[in-house]
Amino acid sequence: MLIDFFLEVRRARVPASLREFLDLLEALQHRLAFADMEEFYYLARLCLVKDERHFDKFDRAFQAYFEGIENLDALLEALIPDDWLRAEFEKHLSDEEKARIESLGGLEELIETFKKRMEEQQERHAGGNKWIGTGGTSPFGANGYNPEGFRIGQKNGRHGRAVKVWEKREYKDLDDSITLGIRNIKVALRRLRKFARQGAADQLDMDDTIRSTARNAGYLDLKMVPERHNAVKVLIFFDVGGSMDPHVRVCEELFSAARMEFKHMEYFYFHNFIYESLWKNNVRRMNETTSTWEILRKYSPDYKVIFVGDATMAPYEISHPGGSIEHWNEEAGATWFQRITDHFRKVVWLNPLPESYWGNGGSLAMTRQLVNHHMYPLTVSGLESAMKQLTK
Repeated sequence: MLIDFFLEVRRARVPASLREFLDLLEALQHRLAFADMEEFYYLARLCLVKDERHFDKFDRAFQAYFEGIENLDALLEALIPDDWLRAEFEKHLSDEEKARIESLGGLEELIETFKKRMEEQQERHAGGNKWIGTGGTSPFGANGYNPEGFRIGQKNGRHGRAVKVWEKREYKDLDDSITLGIRNIKVALRRLRKFARQGAADQLDMDDTIRSTARNAGYLDLKMVPERHNAVKVLIFFDVGGSMDPHVRVCEELFSAARMEFKHMEYFYFHNFIYESLWKNNVRRMNETTSTWEILRKYSPDYKVIFVGDATMAPYEISHPGGSIEHWNEEAGATWFQRITDHFRKVVWLNPLPESYWGNGGSLAMTRQLVNHHMYPLTVSGLESAMKQLTK
């Protein structure tokens, strides 16, 4: 059965390998999941899915293959050995529950009654006080209540978690559609890697040391090299405040990942659009600013420039002098942005809004034109596309 399930997962384009399938079988042999569909779902997902982007695909494959198996009807057709029933029931019964069961004549009589009802019942049942089912007061079933009975097909009480978690599809459309966190952002940023060795020679070059020592008749000849690091230089401009407030978390994740990935990274903040000055401290942004001219003089054209913002504002904030809502700008924002794109060779814009919100006009269309249409959604796939553009 599980071989067909594994093939169903593969057909859903989840890149699960045979080694991962064998890990799942080994986990089942050690009873990491036993007689519980929800436990098996989480265990199978843990073993077969190695990237969160494939969670939704796995959920759909799981639902397609196991649809209906979690229902009680499948259990009614199963032949359950007596020793299995006794061992499982006794393992989960407290002393108080065992005492209550005695009122029905003991565990032996309860199991015999259960088996007889399984033979008599021909369909799924919900409610009531006799048949095996859900939501009633029968001693057998799930989601109901009887102090002298036992649950079937339900790990916790009905006030706990739902069973069919795979149908919830909590990761629906996760595949390439939303930002997943710092780890995924770092993976995308690695497309910008360009390693070099610069600075003091303070690291041991093992290969060269071995060759030199061999050539030196066995006398140790240590060879040192500078540290190897990512030599790509990145300049990031973050839009802050106003409509960007809901996107603070994803911007923080991008900022944190970029700081860890790039040794040469500088950042500045702006509000809505770029004008004659920017800042690095939002608390003191009114009196501690950096001239945009200074940025153009200080940072060489080989810096990779990334703008992060929703580009949502009144069009005149881009096109007209005095368009800024916070101060009087002598020159239009479009003029300053053009100077940025003229100076730096590679410029992209990351937008936290979904592409379906971008529309075909207004400030978003103007910004896309200024950045030569190199605007990408701030998602995993969008970030990867932006990194490809920066490396061309």
